[in-house]
Amino acid sequence: MSNYTQSTNFATKDALTSGDPLKIVKGTEINTEFVNISVAIATKADLSSPTFTGSPVLPTGTTGVTQSANNNSTALSTTAYTDAAILASKQALHPVGSIYINATNATNPGTLLGFGTWSAFGAGRVMVGFNSGNALFDTAEETGGSADSTLPSHTHTATSTVTDPGHVHNIAAANAAGDTHISRSTIGDTVNISTGSAVTGVTVATTNASAGTSGTNANYQPYITVYMWKRTA
Repeated sequence: MSNYTQSTNFATKDALTSGDPLKIVKGTEINTEFVNISVAIATKADLSSPTFTGSPVLPTGTTGVTQSANNNSTALSTTAYTDAAILASKQALHPVGSIYINATNATNPGTLLGFGTWSAFGAGRVMVGFNSGNALFDTAEETGGSADSTLPSHTHTATSTVTDPGHVHNIAAANAAGDTHISRSTIGDTVNISTGSAVTGVTVATTNASAGTSGTNANYQPYITVYMWKRTA
């Protein structure tokens, strides 16, 4: 786009004396001016629905009347307006109380995203969804659990195997004074009888079935470590 530049100063001709050849307005001068004007006009943008080329610049501080939130048209906007609109969108996606998670970058989101006040969140803990029907999870930011708690009480099944090969006792014959022996006359009566001792041979083997896995931190759920931040302002 070019601006019109006047080639001939016609006003200066008026001050010249009569008869001065420069006082005369020549057709070529007039033609040059018309050409200059024509070129300038042809390279200017139209007032209605203009199409710009190059790098158009709006005056500093200008806010176009077509600029508004959620305007998805092709209306012209300044870079300042665009930056503000992008920032507003990011803030809308991350309101106060939001959690930001990054798998590899430990930089504070206030620096990464360019807005808000953020604090590290949930160190050494996993998140669980809110559940109004469970007293453990019915309050926001409620904490619980233990990394090194003992396992809940539980039972084991015991299996016993008894082996009895059978055995016998020997009854000594009456062979001395005071010995008691069985005779036909004492059948049915209560008597004390001394018998010889014998090894029973009965054995019992008991096996306890194991449950669970022993080891340090064996009761952790599967997890993956990330950086978590909470927006506080």
